Amino acid sequence: MAHDQALLALVRERAGRQERAVVDTRNSVPVGAGLASSASGFAALALAAAHAYGLSLNATQLSRLARRGSGSAARSVFGGFALWHAGDPDASDPDLTSYAEPVTDTRLDAALVVVVLDVGPKIVSSREAMRCTVTTSPLYQRWVTDSRADLVRIRTALRNGDMACVGEIAERNALGMHRTMEAARPAVRYRSSASHTVLRHVRRLREEGVGAWATMDAGPNVKVLCASTDATRVAERMREVTQRVIVARGGPGARLEEVTS
Repeated sequence: MAHDQALLALVRERAGRQERAVVDTRNSVPVGAGLASSASGFAALALAAAHAYGLSLNATQLSRLARRGSGSAARSVFGGFALWHAGDPDASDPDLTSYAEPVTDTRLDAALVVVVLDVGPKIVSSREAMRCTVTTSPLYQRWVTDSRADLVRIRTALRNGDMACVGEIAERNALGMHRTMEAARPAVRYRSSASHTVLRHVRRLREEGVGAWATMDAGPNVKVLCASTDATRVAERMREVTQRVIVARGGPGARLEEVTS
């Protein structure tokens, strides 16, 4: 709630307006469970607030604004694949250098099979987990360096439509992030026994010849990246662990819709 209020205050300041607002928000996934609810939520709030207060923003400016609520929201302004520029902390205005943009030259027809293992809020928030990891994990700098190299490789793989390469990079990077957090002091542990069960299922699918790769945000829930044509088979295997399985495909970015009563 505090971040919602801070974002609204920023929009009012930029628009030169004083009116208060009532925010009625809903999400189709559990909130605070590592399923990117803050990313979609703040992208929607940034767009709605800018419209309500009369701010005329292009997509890049909206991305910068959404980032002030949640970093990942910068990407959720756009549909499909998006790239978030980390920005330059030494710039005269660092806010101008941190924004997302759509990746339009991809040839990948991918799906994400979301395996919902725990709908409760995380014990450690993403912000606190990152703060602790950055300051105490001996693996952090290596993960950052590896991530920069991964970004270059995955852009090429997306252009080439190389599902296997994209999946391998995504899985290695995500699990590397979790190992980095687990090396922090105190350790930040999001992976549960159910998470490891799903990871084993994903490895077995690959052994059976099905292209499936796991990725995880800051939480216990697992997302399985695969070709769109393999999504049904992957979802069936994941339902051996839990019935709470969602098949998602690339969708649109944040948009305004007229509500009729």
